[in-house]
Amino acid sequence: MTALLEIRDLRAEVIGEGVEILKGVNLIINKGETHALMGPNGSGKSTLAHVIMGNPKYRVTSGDILFEGQSILNLSTDERARLGLFLSFQIPEEIEGIKMRQFLINSYRNIHSKDERTLLDLNKSISELTQKLDLNQDFLERYINTGFSGGEKKKSEILQMGFLKPKLCILDEIDSGLDIDALRIVSESLNSFRTEEMGILLITHYQRILNYVVPDFVHVYIDGRIVMTGKKELAEEIEEMGYSIIERELGININEE
Repeated sequence: MTALLEIRDLRAEVIGEGVEILKGVNLIINKGETHALMGPNGSGKSTLAHVIMGNPKYRVTSGDILFEGQSILNLSTDERARLGLFLSFQIPEEIEGIKMRQFLINSYRNIHSKDERTLLDLNKSISELTQKLDLNQDFLERYINTGFSGGEKKKSEILQMGFLKPKLCILDEIDSGLDIDALRIVSESLNSFRTEEMGILLITHYQRILNYVVPDFVHVYIDGRIVMTGKKELAEEIEEMGYSIIERELGININEE
């Protein structure tokens, strides 16, 4: 079976700085799987997400990224999005002049060009998803993330995921800045949007979202590479003991990374 996403010994640096940030990442995500990526601040988790999406700020120096068996290294970010890759941002950008509803419909038409549903049908779907996320309908008439609270910005990301129906969702700290009620709503919506054809890479510092979104695999990410993989129990152990578990079991001194 061809993996949905396969990362092979991926190394990358910030263009112009010459400092290696990804230091040999290996990861396989199959359809229907949810993978949690955990690690301390500054370990390069967000960098990995941006490199997968083709952020031009970074240069891949070696290795490969395969999506459904084909290398995507030479594809632009928008080409990767059309293939079905989606990234929710840790800190979503505010975009003046483009309303949420307009953005959602234009993006959907761009990605799902063969879908012949009417504008009325698409608007109905958007309204249903907005209600599920406990957002007012006037939210759709506001400019993207402009004046949104932290919780609204994260709900906006999940709304995009639910409506655009990507094949691979990379969620970069979707739980940060959420109170317990917003975390529950976001998590429940995320679970309802998951399908057997979708893969999810959930990047987080904390175990709390994994109480709602149960991962198939948990990866510990230190200094630009995955150093340990386990099940949900690994996340629970990290929550209890911190990343000292890595120091103990692998002999890695995180303070020196």
